[in-house]
Formats: sequence, structure tokens, C-alpha cells
Amino acid sequence: MSEEASLAPTRARLRTDKPAASAPASAAGAPRRITVLGATGSVGASTLDLVARNPQMFEVVALTAHRNVAALAELARRHRAELAVVADPACHHALKEALAGSGIEAAAGEAALIEAALRPADCVMAGIIGAAGLNPTIAAVGQGRRVALANKECLVSAGEIFMEAVRRAGTELVPADSEHAAVFQLTAGADPAAIERIVLTASGGPFRTWSREQMARATPQEALCHPNWSMGRKITIDSATLMNKGLELIEAYHLFPVEADQLEVVVHPQSIVHALVAYRDGSVLAQLANPDMRTPIALSLSWPSRMTAPTKRLDLVALGSLSFEPPDEERFRALGLARRALERGGLAPAVLNAANEVAVEAFLSDRIGFLQIAQLVAETLEAAESGGVLGEARDLPAVLAADAAARRLALNLLGTREWSAAR
Repeated sequence: MSEEASLAPTRARLRTDKPAASAPASAAGAPRRITVLGATGSVGASTLDLVARNPQMFEVVALTAHRNVAALAELARRHRAELAVVADPACHHALKEALAGSGIEAAAGEAALIEAALRPADCVMAGIIGAAGLNPTIAAVGQGRRVALANKECLVSAGEIFMEAVRRAGTELVPADSEHAAVFQLTAGADPAAIERIVLTASGGPFRTWSREQMARATPQEALCHPNWSMGRKITIDSATLMNKGLELIEAYHLFPVEADQLEVVVHPQSIVHALVAYRDGSVLAQLANPDMRTPIALSLSWPSRMTAPTKRLDLVALGSLSFEPPDEERFRALGLARRALERGGLAPAVLNAANEVAVEAFLSDRIGFLQIAQLVAETLEAAESGGVLGEARDLPAVLAADAAARRLALNLLGTREWSAAR
């Protein structure tokens, strides 16, 4: 057993052995105050669609965006938010002008993001993509209310630190992505010792049946054509490389009471079964739904109640059949890289995540080829190991320092030789 695994009993996890807490509310029957971090992204859009369809249930406190001022201002006005925050300080004046006369506060910058996360709310949707979401999400956790978690980096880069913060604050953490929301439901009230394994499903992405030669010539436009899901650009590329599933394995390790060797991935092209949980009595429970992010987001907003979501209802007879196959880690190296980072522990997952963000951006900018995404991540991990970057994740500053160091290493690797975006 690895040193990381030997520490497992001390890790803070989501509790599966107690009844779920009732959904937080300001008062009995009162609308729930909600903040959406990352309001203009795909998760934010799905969240606010549900809010708009259920106006009696929610009252919007704060909305944030990176730099899309026009969309943020329109959403803030439509949902009568108290506060709108743009992360880029250079956009502050534009946001103030866009909200002039509305009575909505406008703010900008990192401190303002933290302020938005700290505004009293019954639920904070943590939908900021990337390491930029770490500080605001941890600030939201400090409220001790509910955090609907869609940001992967909190668990991938700082899992132990984040879950300890959740434990200390008594925060109700509900996953808002499809796979972890599925496991959350399948393990609710279960005895952790009865869980044998957790299986996350992957669609296989647009290149599931492509050869390595074809994948080497794949364009960003082809990689962005996901067969089942409508998501943002970064996560769609991660789905194509299977890095997304690797990151989800790391998240599941921190969220649920299992060890790394109890986590599996299977490819399920139809994206109907989102996760399975096997128990020691031979039972295997599965959660099924049509692929629509509004289903897990609705769960994260209303659990343990169920709110109506405007999603297509599942018709198994019309589907006819569901298929499953093992992932091909020779063609999809990213999945193995993520597994090894999880096994390595410490700061390795933070370096993996940061290097992947650089690599995906380089691919989308036509600087590298599709298969070189995993190659750049692998070489960054090797450089970080030899450079002494992969130490212990002692605290959040250590994680952020490793993230910054990994980005420098990846950018340096990009600049020191020719990377061909082969077509």
C-alpha cells in the first residue's frame, strides 16, 4: 500500500453513512438565496436556466464572470442580482456602465470574486473553470452552507485541503457534475464498508473509434464536436482526450469513501448510465438519465428534494440497447497519466491539471497536435519530478505555487522546440 493510501482513514470525505441534510433555505418556504460563480459559462447557463424556470424557489445574490461583461450584465439584470463581479479588473468600468441605473453593485478583481463568494447565500454554485476557481470556492465553503461543486480543480489540485475546509466549516457539499452526482445518489445512506467499487462512465468522445494516426491529424473543430454533451471548450477537449475522466477519478477519490484501486472507468458511448456502484452483496446500482447537465445541477440545488428539470425523459425501449467497453489507454494516454498522478499524490495532481490547461490551450491555438496534449502533460510531470516540484500539498499556497511552476514548465517546453500541429 502506498503512503498516500495509508493516510486514507484521516481524509475528510462526503458522508454517505448518514441521512442527507435538508436543503438549506433562508426560512421555511422562503426562496433560497443563490450565488453563481462562473455565471456565463456552460454550468452557469444551465444553473440560471433552472433558476429562471423556478422563480419562486430562488433569489439571486451574486453572479460572476471572467470578462464577458455584456453577458454578465444581461444576466444580472434579468435575475435581479445584488452583485455582479467580473474577474478582469480592466473590465470594471465597462461593467459599471452596463449596470448603470439598475441598482446592482458592480465590482472587479480577485478580491471582488472572494466577496461574491462570501455574500450570505443558501447555496453557491462553484462553476468557475480552472485553478482560478480555487480561492473563490474555498471562500464559499467558509460560509458553512451548501456548495454545489462543478469546479474540478478544488478536488484535483487541492483535494485534501479542500475537503478538510468543508469538514471544518460543516459545509454541505453536493457534486454538480453528472458522474459524481450519480455516485452521490447511489451511495446516499450507505455503509462505506459495503462499497466494493465505483465505476465512472465515459462516452469515449468524438475519437473513440479513431486510430492513433487519425487522432494525430485531428483538428480543434473535430475535437470540439462531442457526440452527446453540450459543454464548454476546455471540458470538451478534456472529454476527447479522456483527461476529463482521469480528473474525475481524482475527484471521486476525495469525495467518496474508497481507495484509488476501487475506482474504475468504462466507456459507455450512449452516455445514459453516468456511474455505477458495486456493493459487497453483489448488487450493482446505476444512475441513468439522458445527457443534460441540468439534471445533476437540479440535484445539487434541491437535494434531498427533487425539482422539475426541463430535460428529455429517458425511454429505454426506444434506446433498445446500451453498450460498454474498456478504455484504450494506449490511444488515450491522459487517463493513465491521471491515475499515476493520483497514485503519486502530493502535488502531482495539481501539476497534472495545470499542465493540461496549458496543453489544451496550445491545441486550441493550433500550436500542438491532439496527441501532443498528453505528451506535453507527461513531459511537464517528468520535469516537475526532476525539479523537485512534486512535494507535499501542505496548504493552499503550496498548491498555487505548484500550479504556477507547472505552467512555467509547460510553457517552457512549448517554447524550446518545434511542436507540430500535424494535419
